[in-house]
Amino acid sequence: MAEPSAATQSPSISSSSSGAEPSAPGGSGSPGACPALGTKSCSSSCADSFVSSSSSQPVSLFSTSQVHDLIFWRDVKKTGFVFGTTLIMLLSLAAFSVISVVSYLILALLSVTISFRIYKSVIQAVQKSEEGHPFKAYLDVDITLSSEAFHNYMNAAMVHINRALKLIIRLFLVEDLVDSLKLAVFMWLMTYVGAVFNGITLLILAELLVFSVPIVYEKYKTQIDHYVGIARDQTKSIVEKIQAKLPGIAKKKAE
Repeated sequence: MAEPSAATQSPSISSSSSGAEPSAPGGSGSPGACPALGTKSCSSSCADSFVSSSSSQPVSLFSTSQVHDLIFWRDVKKTGFVFGTTLIMLLSLAAFSVISVVSYLILALLSVTISFRIYKSVIQAVQKSEEGHPFKAYLDVDITLSSEAFHNYMNAAMVHINRALKLIIRLFLVEDLVDSLKLAVFMWLMTYVGAVFNGITLLILAELLVFSVPIVYEKYKTQIDHYVGIARDQTKSIVEKIQAKLPGIAKKKAE
């Protein structure tokens, strides 16, 4: 008596299992298609493929186009804010210690947030409203860094670190005599620069150059390229003369 009941139940089971994932309307059934209102398995496979493709490359905080637009003053308000903020911070570091500057910045930020929090609390008490915390939208933002993103950042950083280590070893162990001499001359010139400027002053000058040289070059590109080409040719001829007089260089080139 148990066998007929099992037989009668099997069609319903098979029909429910086969109808649990109906095909999407208008779908062609091809494995490559993934319609917007597709099946659960299709959406999960699309999500898995998107995660695998997006996690293959490290996520960058600032893209190259954003940095390009920033230093070329495409958005004057945004560039002015970044330029003014960083310049004020560097000037503050030149006049005060790092601890004092950081402490004043934190105190200024806390003063703004605490004052706004108290102001909103008083307004809510007077108007008897229940708007809640004024920074609730920002408190609910998920700013946690996943382990996958951390490893992507570390892998990207390790590429540059390994490249820098190879360059340092190559220069200090004199793999190429000319490159090591260039480094020695550059460091000798930097001793004179260090006697006149300190690190903060150099950072201030570097920021002024970063936010001024690109836009000037964009306006006078033809003239600047002409004079740079002349200087490059003269420098190349001088380097070739020096290389011809150095022992071992001409022999190495002949080989």
